[in-house]
Amino acid sequence: MKLICGPMATISHPAFRVLIEKFGGCDEYFTEMINAGTLLAGGHFEKFYINPAPVPEKIVWQLTGHDADSMVEAARRLADLPGLGIDINMGCSAPDIYKYGAGIAWMLKDRQETQQMVRGVRSVVPAGKRLSVKLRLGDDNFTDAGFFDFCDMLVGEGVELLTLHPRTKKEKLIRPPRYEYCQRLAERYKGRVPVYLNGNVKDKASYDFAVSACPDVSGVMISRAAVQKPWIFLSLSGLTRQSITIDMLSLALDYIQNIQLYQPPEFWKTRLQRFFTYYAQNFKFSHYAQTQFLNAKDIPDLENRLNDFFEKCPEERDYFFR
Repeated sequence: MKLICGPMATISHPAFRVLIEKFGGCDEYFTEMINAGTLLAGGHFEKFYINPAPVPEKIVWQLTGHDADSMVEAARRLADLPGLGIDINMGCSAPDIYKYGAGIAWMLKDRQETQQMVRGVRSVVPAGKRLSVKLRLGDDNFTDAGFFDFCDMLVGEGVELLTLHPRTKKEKLIRPPRYEYCQRLAERYKGRVPVYLNGNVKDKASYDFAVSACPDVSGVMISRAAVQKPWIFLSLSGLTRQSITIDMLSLALDYIQNIQLYQPPEFWKTRLQRFFTYYAQNFKFSHYAQTQFLNAKDIPDLENRLNDFFEKCPEERDYFFR
């Protein structure tokens, strides 16, 4: 069973991959969404989005956009970069993405428009590079027939991998994912197109439950839980049989250093705030930790706050897992 690190805005960048790799890494890393229009316009920050470090061979470039022409041309450029291939985002249901005509909007547009876009992207992804789609079930009024017909269209147009987050456009994370659709999709394309499961896997128990419910999926994608616990892939891989101690202060300081190495100064604050929102959840006094870290005015202040937190709560510094 493959383990995949999912695409997350402000998180899925080289500094985060360096952190995951310190714990043995995972099989694939999906990048945060790369906007087709901005990439083609030569945006000042695009070079940071398309940096494949530190493991170019494991990268999947996730592409988003609202029109077929820009999606095709952006895919052509991304196909020249190292990596496993290109993933079309049809799953993001954030209002600003959906209203822009991107993300899950591609599942809800006229079928012919979406089909032509996929066909165009497929035509510029060369042999040896994979074309995949990450999607949801559709709108709240989706039907089984409509969903599976849509997936059949994708496969018919040459999509080689499907990642399903089995919720509808409006369903929030508090609603249990409908894993049965991942299994049905895997059964439908067994031996032809692999299916990855995405949603609610956060530890060994939830992983085992998901895999038990979907024995025919080829991989499990983990996102938010990997930010909180960058060692989660190691813990699920079965490669370790002994307890491991993690110095949480050193982990945080190393991450801050890598953010400065791989991200522009304009991104430092938002990237660090997003990471430390999840990082703080590891601690007994998580609310206090989160408040302290997110209120830092700059990097030196954040480093001071980290040192102060562990001086006040020394029992939180060493994290044990097996």
